[in-house]
Amino acid sequence: MPPESATAATVAVPAPGSLLDEVRLAVFVLDGAGHVVLWSPEAERLFGHPADRVLGEPAESLLVPARLRRAVRGWFERTWAGPSWAGVLPALRADGTTLQVEIRSRRLTDPDGAARILAHAADTTTVRRLETDLAMSASLINQSPIGLALFDTELRWLRVNPALERLNGIPADALLGRRFGEVLGDTDVRDVESAIRHVMATGEPLLDHRTTGRTPADPGHDHVWSVSYYRVDDPAGRTIGVAASAIDVTERQRANAEVAAARERLAVIADSGTRVGTTLDLPRTARELAEVVVPRLADLAAVDILDPVLGGESAPAAPPAGAARFRTLAVIAGGGFDAGRAAYRIGEPTSHGPDHVLTRCVRQARPVLLPRADAAALCDLARDDEAAAVFRDIGVHSALTVPLVARGEVLGTLGLLRAGNPRPFDQQDLSLATELAARAAVSVDNARLYGRERAIALTLQHSLLPRLTGGHGGLDIACRYRPAVHEVGGDWFDVLRLADGRIGLVVGDVMGKGVRAAAIMGQLRSTIRALARLDLPPGELLGHLDDIATFLGDAIATCVYAVCDPRDGWCELSSAGHLPPALVGPDGTAHLLELDSAVPLGVGGQPFTTERRRLAAGSTLALFTDGLVEERGAPIDAGLDAVLRVLAGPPRPLEETCDALLHGLGRTTPEDDVALLLARMPPRARAPR
Repeated sequence: MPPESATAATVAVPAPGSLLDEVRLAVFVLDGAGHVVLWSPEAERLFGHPADRVLGEPAESLLVPARLRRAVRGWFERTWAGPSWAGVLPALRADGTTLQVEIRSRRLTDPDGAARILAHAADTTTVRRLETDLAMSASLINQSPIGLALFDTELRWLRVNPALERLNGIPADALLGRRFGEVLGDTDVRDVESAIRHVMATGEPLLDHRTTGRTPADPGHDHVWSVSYYRVDDPAGRTIGVAASAIDVTERQRANAEVAAARERLAVIADSGTRVGTTLDLPRTARELAEVVVPRLADLAAVDILDPVLGGESAPAAPPAGAARFRTLAVIAGGGFDAGRAAYRIGEPTSHGPDHVLTRCVRQARPVLLPRADAAALCDLARDDEAAAVFRDIGVHSALTVPLVARGEVLGTLGLLRAGNPRPFDQQDLSLATELAARAAVSVDNARLYGRERAIALTLQHSLLPRLTGGHGGLDIACRYRPAVHEVGGDWFDVLRLADGRIGLVVGDVMGKGVRAAAIMGQLRSTIRALARLDLPPGELLGHLDDIATFLGDAIATCVYAVCDPRDGWCELSSAGHLPPALVGPDGTAHLLELDSAVPLGVGGQPFTTERRRLAAGSTLALFTDGLVEERGAPIDAGLDAVLRVLAGPPRPLEETCDALLHGLGRTTPEDDVALLLARMPPRARAPR
């Protein structure tokens, strides 16, 4: 091979999905006046501004809110004064949202001698996540008591942790870059290399593979190692090599079972970390917890939650003596033990006396271990005699009940039963179950608190929405509100009766979720109602609303306000960063009203304009929030076009049109809140004055 080819062959070309793809580093260059002269595609993705709109523009007016521009000028000046500057800034994206961005800048000189600033930027959340992931991975590898190694595709050592250095008696520097057999020739080299090649070719892990031999750590004696191999692939699916974990089991043959059990316990804990709490749905979280322990730890598992906790109350850490009231949220049975489900009534309240195992467990906030469950113990475990008989029939012989405690509050219990597994529960099982319960209890409590907060937010949201009754000055009006399946937001609509028979129409969206967004929505809605009584033009009203929004913390909202005169057939509109309304003419043609949308409420710094539009008799005005049109992975224009397609055509009743929009766009159970307001001009509106 020629030298040039050899050099080229050694250059590593990163595959898609590499770490650089994760960071997505944005690059831009500023001239001496702070204007953008270079704008990379990643900068366009990060900030949302296309290159043709930012080149030649001052960076400070594009990238940060107005209130922070003085600080950005300071960054600019410090970069000119020194060789480099680094820091975190809240960047303003093209859609009006802010994003914490880590920026590193350096002063440069171009070939013509002109001064430039080269800046690199990345999403701070992504950077911190990668830093945390790398730090955690390094800590786990370096501090693990198990010997860990990574081999490349040529069976050369790529990584060795300190534990493996001690196990082999060879420092990492003497291993890295060399093949296994070159440094550990007194071991079963052929067997080890065959195992690595097999795992690399098939992708199937090889667990507890026994290898024998001698190492410099103890050259005079043979040792036996239990080694597990795993293929390592990068996010793009490219095989990097094979990872190995090694344990010296030479003089601990009796500990083999314990090592396997410990590995299984770690696997169960790790599994619970990924499988429990995947959603904020409380019954599903309870089921996920029960699924983790069956059949690996128990043949039958049940999650019981105190009824007051489910009702939104705070149960005391140590309930007073007496009966305790529970609800069973999940029951999981291993193969062949489905009959055990009959001992539980999922979702129904059940009271247990002071001597019942569940009551004792939550009262003392301590686990209850029954290594041998006789007939009397089964009665203490079951809700009644029939349930005890079910336990006897399926052969339950051992039980373990652990409390679910989160933030100092006892939420309920995790109950475990063994029937097919002949080994009774022991202290190791108790430790594992307690660890699982402690971890899972946080997810259970999060789901409980989320459900309570969502119910509060939903109640608040519905209480603030208008109740449309009676006529509306000749306007035919229909509306819909659909809360998000998971987190309720701050979408709202309103219909206002104004002077001279005019009608005010409002649709808005507060950024954020939960009770706070709903509360801010209520404040904005009440403010609009108060300002509307002053008979202000829509643009002026939004200007006052914007001033008030700045006193609501970091609240940002979009809003469109329209004042319709059904008698004279005109409408005045103003938008604060909201989606354009749709207008359907009497002939069935539909189009979007292109308004000067200004900026969202709470951003400030820009006036709001009022636009007057003629609305023909029988025309329909549609106002809506982005939950109706946004689809993950699709441009918002596609959603707007879909709205126009549904609205177009011969006029039909507005209630029917609302349903057609929700069903046609798949928003009956939306991922984001949907507020929809339709208004149709009366058929005999006079010509505008």
